[in-house]
Amino acid sequence: MGGDGQGDKPLVRFEVDDGIGIITIDNPPVNALAPGVRDGILEAIEKGEADPAVKGMVLMGAGRSFIAGADIRAFGKPRPAPRRLTYEALDGANKPVVAAIHGYALGGGLENALACHYRIAVPSAKVGLPEVLIGILPGGGGTQRLPRLIGLKAAMDMIVSGRHVPAEEAKELGIIDAIVPGKDLRQEAIAFAKEVVGKRPLPRVRDMSAKLAEAKADPGMFEAMRKSIARKARNQKAPYHCIACIEAAASKPFEEGIAIERRLFAELENSDEAKALRYAFFAEREVAKVPWLPKDLALPQIKTAAVVGAGTMGGGIAMSFADFGFPVKLVDASPEVLAKGMDRIRNTYAMSVKRGSLAQAEMDKRLALIEPVESYEEIADCDAVIEAVFERMPVKKEVFAKLDAVMKPAALLYSNTSALDIDEIASATKRPQSVAGTHFFVPANVMKTFEVVEGSKTSPVTLAAAMKLGRDIGKISAYAGNCDGFVANRSRIPFNLEQGLMIEEGALPEQVDKVMVDFGYPVGPFTVNDMSGLDISYDTRKRRAAADPTYRGLPITDRLVELGRLGQKTGKGWYRYEKGDRTPIVDPEVHAIIAQVADEKGFQRRTFSDEEVLRRLLFSSVNEACKILEEGKAIRASDIDVMWLNGFGFPRYRGGLMYWADTIGAREVYNQIASWHQRYGARWRPSDLLREIAESGGLLRQVEGRMRR
Repeated sequence: MGGDGQGDKPLVRFEVDDGIGIITIDNPPVNALAPGVRDGILEAIEKGEADPAVKGMVLMGAGRSFIAGADIRAFGKPRPAPRRLTYEALDGANKPVVAAIHGYALGGGLENALACHYRIAVPSAKVGLPEVLIGILPGGGGTQRLPRLIGLKAAMDMIVSGRHVPAEEAKELGIIDAIVPGKDLRQEAIAFAKEVVGKRPLPRVRDMSAKLAEAKADPGMFEAMRKSIARKARNQKAPYHCIACIEAAASKPFEEGIAIERRLFAELENSDEAKALRYAFFAEREVAKVPWLPKDLALPQIKTAAVVGAGTMGGGIAMSFADFGFPVKLVDASPEVLAKGMDRIRNTYAMSVKRGSLAQAEMDKRLALIEPVESYEEIADCDAVIEAVFERMPVKKEVFAKLDAVMKPAALLYSNTSALDIDEIASATKRPQSVAGTHFFVPANVMKTFEVVEGSKTSPVTLAAAMKLGRDIGKISAYAGNCDGFVANRSRIPFNLEQGLMIEEGALPEQVDKVMVDFGYPVGPFTVNDMSGLDISYDTRKRRAAADPTYRGLPITDRLVELGRLGQKTGKGWYRYEKGDRTPIVDPEVHAIIAQVADEKGFQRRTFSDEEVLRRLLFSSVNEACKILEEGKAIRASDIDVMWLNGFGFPRYRGGLMYWADTIGAREVYNQIASWHQRYGARWRPSDLLREIAESGGLLRQVEGRMRR
C-alpha cells in the first residue's frame, strides 16, 4: 500500500484488529512523509471508511518514530500534486482516528496528528513544528490547527521557535489527549480508540474556535512577538511569515487561513534562506562521515570518562558528559582550583534552574555524575580521558606522560587543544596510537562543534571512538587533520588578523561589529574578543612570533592587553563596561590608543566602506579554507561550514562560510583576493584551489579535501 518500501514491503500497512483499523507507517529510518507514504495513508483511510467492521482507526509508526516530518530532500523540487491531502482525509473521516505517537511527531508528522480526532503519546515522545529551522513554515495546516487547539500565544512560541515539545508538556498544552505507558502502544491505542468510537460529534481541530478569543483579549500580541524576535530573526522571512499565518488563524475562516499558509509556504520554499538552511541541515549530517574508516570497525565502549584540569574549559567538558548521563571524574593538581571548578559547575547549573531551563532534580542528578578527585591514580580505570590544561606544549606533554603511566592499557587519551601539534603531545606517551585531539569550543557545555584531530599515529579506532564520543554527548563531531590551528581555528586566523589590521588602517571596532551584526552574527567580533578575554590570543601570538620571524602581529591588540584592558573581566577591553553590565560602550580612550599606536608604527589610516569590512574579514577565511582543503586537512568544504555555523556564530540562514562565498561567486572572490594580494602582499596569496574553482566555474561548497589516502 502506498508504493514499495524495501523490496516488496509496503510503506503503509492496514490491518483490522478487534474492530479497529490500524494504519502503520513503515518507512525507515524515521517514517518520513514520502509521496508513497501519503498515498498509503489515503488508501488506508478509505479502506477503513468503507469497511463496516471498522468502528475506528489508529494512525501509528513502525520502528523508532511516529512520523519525523517530510522528506527534506523533496523541498525546492517539483512534486506531483496529491489526489487528496492526508490532512483533509484524516480530519474528514466519519470514524474516529487516533494518532498514537512514539519517538517524534515533527512537522508534517504532527500536522497529520493534528488532523486526527484524538492524539495519545508515550512518555518519551516529542512533538513539534520545526519548519522555521529550515527557512519555511508548516505547510500542512499546522499554523491553522495548532492555534485552535492550544491557543495563539502557545502556538506562536512553538512554531516560531521550532522547538521540540516533550509529551508531558504537550499534554499540559492540550496537544495530547492522553499519555499511555507505551509498553504495547498498539494495544493501548486500540483500547483508547474503543473508548471513543461512540462519541459524536467527532472533535475536529479545524472547527475549534474558543482559544482564538485570545486575540481579542490581547490584540497587540502579534506585534509584541515580532518585536521580541527582531534581533534573533534579523534578515529572515520565515519567522515573520509564521506569525502572519497564526494571525490569519485568529481573524479568518479556516479555509482562508489555509490558503494564506500555502501561499506563504510557496514563497519561502525556494527562498535564499530556505536553500541555505537546507544545505546546513544536510552538511551537519554529512560531517559525521569519515570515508576511510571501515563501517564495521569495532569500537570500545566509553562508559566512564575523566577530565584533567578543572578550569573553565575542563568544568564545561565535565558538564558536557554529565548532561548526557556519563559519569565523569574531574581531576586537578590544585585542590583550590578543583574546589573552585566544582563551585563554577554548581553555579552554572543553579543559574539554569533559576532561569527555568533545568529542573532542580535534573541538576542534582547531573552534579552527582561529576566526581572531583585529586590524583591521577583515581582516574586510572576510566575508559577515556580528556586533558584540558593550559594551552602550552610543555604543560600538556607533562600531563600526557603522567596519563601514559597510570591509565589502563585500553584507555583513550584525548587532548582538548585548539592549535597545538597532536603528534608532539602524543610523543610524550608510549601509545601514540591511542592519542587524538578533541577540541571543544567555549563554553564547552553549550557549543556544539567538536573537532576531532587525527595525529600521524592515531589509530582508526581512536579516531572513530572520538567521533562517536562527540555525538554521544550531543556535539557535532567534525574531522580535522593535524596542523597549527587545525581546521576551525586555522580558517578563522585570517579573519582575526584582518580584523586587527583594519583597525590599524582606519576602521573602528564599533563599525566592524555593526557590519557583522547586520550580516547576521549575534554579536560583533570585537565584542566577542572582550567576552573571551584579549589575553587568550595574546599568548598564541607571542608563540607564533617566536617561531616565525615574518609573523605579522597585532600591536594595537597587544597594547590593550599590556595596559590591562583584557575585556569584560577587567571592565575594559575594546569597549568599556559599567559595573555589573555587559553592554559594550564605545570608549574614546580606545580610539586614542589606536591613534597613538598607529602613529608610532607609521600606519596610514583611511575610511572603510561596510562592504570592504565584510569582504576583508570573510574572504580571507575563504582563501585559508581552500588552502586547508588543498592540504587535505579537512574532508569537505561543507565540514568547514558546519564548524563556522556551530563554533563561530556564522548566521545559519547564510549556509556557512563557503556556501556564502558561492552566493558571490568563486570568480569574484578570487579576483578580489588577487587584487588584495598585489596590494597587501603574501598573506593574501590566492589559494591554487580557489583559482581552479574560479576558472572552472565550480562551487566552493562542493569541494572535497585532497586527502592523502
